[in-house]
Amino acid sequence: MSEAFADLSRGRVQRMLGEGAITIGGEPARKSAQVSPGDEIEVHVERFERRPPVSVPELDVVYEDDSVVVINKPAGVVVHGGPGDTAPTVVAWFVQRYPELAARFDVERPGVVHRLDKDTSGIMVLAKTPGAQGAVSKAFEARDVVKRYLAIVAGVPAKPRASIDAPIGRHGGDRTKMAVTRRGRESRTDYETLGDDGERALLALRLHTGRTHQIRVHLAAIRVPVVNDATYGTGGDGRQLLHAWHLVFPHPHGGRLTVTAPLPADMAAAVRQMGLEELASRYEAITPPERTPSDGVEDKGHEEA
Repeated sequence: MSEAFADLSRGRVQRMLGEGAITIGGEPARKSAQVSPGDEIEVHVERFERRPPVSVPELDVVYEDDSVVVINKPAGVVVHGGPGDTAPTVVAWFVQRYPELAARFDVERPGVVHRLDKDTSGIMVLAKTPGAQGAVSKAFEARDVVKRYLAIVAGVPAKPRASIDAPIGRHGGDRTKMAVTRRGRESRTDYETLGDDGERALLALRLHTGRTHQIRVHLAAIRVPVVNDATYGTGGDGRQLLHAWHLVFPHPHGGRLTVTAPLPADMAAAVRQMGLEELASRYEAITPPERTPSDGVEDKGHEEA
């Protein structure tokens, strides 16, 4: 389709397929459909272009240049939705804010180089060009990044500081969940307890790998699940108290970019309820982004974790 119609990028064709705007013989076409001579293909451009627009709230931009935009994703916003979804997404925000840039991507999810769970807040990088998307994605795949999180957990870890080195794979009884399993993929999370009130603790964590639900699975494995985590803990009122606080990654045009997202209001309030006012104030502070010429992994995010 994209070869036959110059105005349709591959990414746009994929989105149209997801919306049912392309049919073969009167039936909605699938991405895997095989076309035979004589098949009647219809492209319903109006159906695609005139579908009800998604109302996308403005997101907090932490850093932006010609190659990347870094946002502070709020909890409750998904990175991308499925076919027919009308909830606000990060991808919809990107397309709405940068329509001309988004049209240059031959992918279904323009700009995306990594993901955060719906109910996890914090730092997320989006690429503004296909070249930048490839470069930053490779850095994440090569683990040439520093990823730090803050979490409030139910309970206090037995060790105040440790490395959780446990493989993660699909849960044997529930394919929507992940679990620590011998046949899983290598996964490592470092943590340090910053403070606690005897019942809950504030942890600083560093991800060395990027498995699905990694922090949540690892913390549940040591019996201190993230507060309000309904999947790996006991649930509760509100969202899971996990925040992508700090990220260092290679900039597509050289050097390394360090970005930080302050602790959101709900987590800061929870930390204060624990009697940890100094920690709440420290992590609520706004730290300006910094781009350095260093070629090695550099982390100025936390002296202790």
